[in-house]
Amino acid sequence: MKALLALADGTVFAGSSIGAVGEATGEVVFNTSMTGYQEILTDPSYHGEIVTMTYPQIGNTGINLEDVESSHPHLAGFVVKECCQQPSNWRSCQTLDAYLKEKGIVGIEGIDTRALVRHIRSRGAQTGIISSVDLDPARLIEKARQAPGLIGRDLIREVTTAAPYRWRETPWLLESGYGQQQEPARFRVVAYDFGIKRNILRLLAAAGCDLTVVPATTRAAEVLALRPDGVFLSNGPGDPAPLTYAQQAIAELLGKVPLFGICLGHQLLAIALGGSTYKLKFGHRGGNQPVRQQDSGRVEITSQNHGFAVAADSLPEEVRITHINLNDNTVEGLEHPRLAAFSVQYHPEASPGPHDARYLFGRFTALMENFRNNLNQGKLNA
Repeated sequence: MKALLALADGTVFAGSSIGAVGEATGEVVFNTSMTGYQEILTDPSYHGEIVTMTYPQIGNTGINLEDVESSHPHLAGFVVKECCQQPSNWRSCQTLDAYLKEKGIVGIEGIDTRALVRHIRSRGAQTGIISSVDLDPARLIEKARQAPGLIGRDLIREVTTAAPYRWRETPWLLESGYGQQQEPARFRVVAYDFGIKRNILRLLAAAGCDLTVVPATTRAAEVLALRPDGVFLSNGPGDPAPLTYAQQAIAELLGKVPLFGICLGHQLLAIALGGSTYKLKFGHRGGNQPVRQQDSGRVEITSQNHGFAVAADSLPEEVRITHINLNDNTVEGLEHPRLAAFSVQYHPEASPGPHDARYLFGRFTALMENFRNNLNQGKLNA
């Protein structure tokens, strides 16, 4: 079945339909990962986006029941050069095409994804539409132009949990699959769900955290009533600027409990500290982004997925920039030592991607331990 991808600037690509029959609008972006498409499909941070995979053949290992980052796919649409119909993997239970159909995700294959990505890099990410039901280019271009962009939209209300829940699952092992926390937890942690990925929770659980996940709109007073040793600020979709309720809650938590933020959580922490953010031309999405630690000079290869960034010159003097992206010198990490808060723009939990930055979960537990010791010492000296 024929399908079209139309961009708001009037560019149209013709291909074949994969997944569900229908139409989908969203901001058209690209991801440079060679694999990990199942984690990408189910990452809530892609909510509102049409994701293009730059690797030419996607679906080679099929779909399994384990490699998911949330309960269901969140992206608006999926674009590939070639969708593999004969996957080969011992865990595979269905094809990518069948999975997209089952989950209602509209997709397109057979277009020149290299040309599309070069176009996005030169013109910038923009709204677009995939359709297998309306094949009139002019109508689709107009629909793409009328579709809402990401700037100024509150998308986290559409992906956050409706109610608090506990989490005990630990990372996947070849021999046994996912595990459960066995040792008594050393730290009580509240995790804000702005669109949280499950592998973040698994790694926090493995680091000894007793986790309670709360909705994005939870007030600071409600969090503090749970008496946490630390608060985690999760990843999530879209623009951090309109999320004033989250910014206010974070500002009220600063200095009262250690904070660790990832991706959107990093941007929200920066705003709560007095900084600002801006939209990148085409964002960072993939598993091969080089990031330098400013103190040590060590370079990490990181997994990333964001379309906005923290403005370096907006940060107050007390805030230290700890990590820099070597491709474009954007801010990839920051800390406020006095307020026991730090964050990174990239994804140390990977899933998919390299594991270079998993040390950051240990840094969070060390920060909580130090904060607790200082608090106890202060009580002893009182």
